[in-house]
Amino acid sequence: MVKHEDLKAEAKKLLESGTIKYLIAYERNARDGKAIPVFIKKPEEVDKITWDPTCFHNLVRFVVDEKRRKARQKNPDTRPVGVVVKGCDSRALVILLQEKFIDRKDVRIIGVSCETTGVIDERKLAKKLKGQKAKNIEFGPDENFVVTTEEGTVNLPASEIMADRCLECIAPIPVISDVLFGEKTKRSTPHPFGSVDKIETLSFEDRWKFWSEQLEKCVRCYGCRSVCPMCYCDECVADTITFAVTPDTTADEKALKIKWLDKSPVISENIFYHMVRAIHLAGRCIDCGECERACPVNIPLRMLNKKLEKEAKLLFGYDVGFDPDKPALISCFRDEDPGDFIR
Repeated sequence: MVKHEDLKAEAKKLLESGTIKYLIAYERNARDGKAIPVFIKKPEEVDKITWDPTCFHNLVRFVVDEKRRKARQKNPDTRPVGVVVKGCDSRALVILLQEKFIDRKDVRIIGVSCETTGVIDERKLAKKLKGQKAKNIEFGPDENFVVTTEEGTVNLPASEIMADRCLECIAPIPVISDVLFGEKTKRSTPHPFGSVDKIETLSFEDRWKFWSEQLEKCVRCYGCRSVCPMCYCDECVADTITFAVTPDTTADEKALKIKWLDKSPVISENIFYHMVRAIHLAGRCIDCGECERACPVNIPLRMLNKKLEKEAKLLFGYDVGFDPDKPALISCFRDEDPGDFIR
């Protein structure tokens, strides 16, 4: 099991030696007891660091932000940033390395094993507690979570309140790290694509009806894009609000900028936005589930990306985010790749 003191000792060592610029980790939120991201810049701040079943955020998103921030600085601090990663998070780093967005020297990776469980789903937990508020959640024995409420402490089977991504996880241990905490426990995942089984049995018409109803709810808050470590483009092709303007951008260029879709949250525009985004994540989504967790209207975005992950596996034998030296799915070709789509 991951020990807090070991994490803190490693963080303190890295900060005291000046090896890293700062550490991106988790701390407990005093308001609700759940973990939130924290930036540790001084050795004396390491006591803030925590690791528990509420560490669901993918901290690699902040590595992307650091790269952008450094690019704008004249004399940037070139030391790496430290980051605490779970198995799924580490796969995001692999994608960034494959795509040459970051260099390996840019990041010091502290891996934490999820061992035989994972992180919670806040909605599942709320439903299970029936109105009670969780004050504290810890990893317990025998694949249980120890949940403390105002009415006492209960042991809940992890499988009942874990995030769906954890139930289908194929990488409970970080695939890349400089130091790893926790046991290298193997976990059997009998059906890693179970979440798409039901919808695959539906007819085309019923699937279209399902997704139309889901995407009609979208308010275009762009939370899914903002939280995704794979969405690092300076300019989003599906949304002109991120039009990259430089000192050399002329007024004509601004005026003639192509608008691929309207900003209004109507069904046709919503479908276009989400379909384009999903296609851009093909062979890149590492199933951290952050897009779905961040969605304020509960659109099952993970299911959409999981389907593309399944197709990459079935058609090309490609597992996303496991080898930084392996080319990305869309940048490689094999003679034996299926070509029956070519007409």
